[in-house]
Amino acid sequence: MTTWDPADFRDQVQQVLDAFLDERAAELAPLGPDAGRLVAEARTAVTGGKRFRAAFCHWGHRAVRPEVADEQALARACASLEVLHASALVHDDFMDASDTRRGRPATHRAFEAEHRSAGWRGDAEQYGAAAAILLGDLLLGWAEDLLRHSGFAPEEVGPGLTLFEQCRNEVIAGQFLDVSVQARGRADVDTAMTVLRYKSAKYSIERPLHVGAGLAGATPAQLDQLTRFGLPLGEAFQLRDDLLGVFGDPAQTGKPAGDDLVEGKRTVLVALALDAASPAAAARLDAALGTPLSPADVDELRDIIDASGARAQVEEVIGHLADRAVTALEAADVDPTARGVLTDLAAAATQRTV
Repeated sequence: MTTWDPADFRDQVQQVLDAFLDERAAELAPLGPDAGRLVAEARTAVTGGKRFRAAFCHWGHRAVRPEVADEQALARACASLEVLHASALVHDDFMDASDTRRGRPATHRAFEAEHRSAGWRGDAEQYGAAAAILLGDLLLGWAEDLLRHSGFAPEEVGPGLTLFEQCRNEVIAGQFLDVSVQARGRADVDTAMTVLRYKSAKYSIERPLHVGAGLAGATPAQLDQLTRFGLPLGEAFQLRDDLLGVFGDPAQTGKPAGDDLVEGKRTVLVALALDAASPAAAARLDAALGTPLSPADVDELRDIIDASGARAQVEEVIGHLADRAVTALEAADVDPTARGVLTDLAAAATQRTV
């Protein structure tokens, strides 16, 4: 029987990422210390995290092909999803004007601070923005490089790359949907769910499963079975993230209290609250989104969301989606060991506090 140690797996993924960035650092060394600063920030961007995307890629592969022919090739392929994730976070933090990520300055803020402390010419914020855009772009390219050169034979890596490309395109387009919704300052529940699905749900779980399975030679029917598990689970995963963005403990999330409220995120949680709250409470919540908020303001908006029933409703939907995902997995024609681990991962993804 296969044993699964999530902590050991995370360590293995980090080792792959460290080795990959060692290679990239050597390639860029002739460019001098500025390139070295970019690589150093890339190391920070890919360090830590839950590694859910890598894990779902790994077990998507083993769901179709239980015996792994090349552990190192699979580890590199799985790690490519984490580089893609790092790229998305660097860009997302800049677009959302976030100050922190995992308890440290977001990339654009880190480079902005370097500019200021060095007393360089020009605008420090613009420098930080440029650095974040370029690092996010670099990580996006490196993610595909890592998958393409993971060690799988060309005929095996091809299907995985095709699915990876779909994942990349969906998350970028989903991000644009998100910024457009924020710009318009309104989103009904259906619109918020569409953003959630394409910005996060698909690329967090469904597509990593697909990439891993594609590398194993999955048929369209097998990919469809994984979708019936992965898509509702990804939606539940992001709904949990939305709850944490409002009600999460900053000591665990690494983000300020009520960060999504300060950033003005028009999430499903917020859309439900605006629908269900009294006219006065809904107007207060709507007007406050995306503005500087004191701790007392955050508490007030949390109370509005809670009293509207939106928080409880989202919790109920998370449970329903998770149950639907696990039921689909039980009916899927996948390796029994993989089914067991994926069931555990489903619980970890939807019951987390960070």
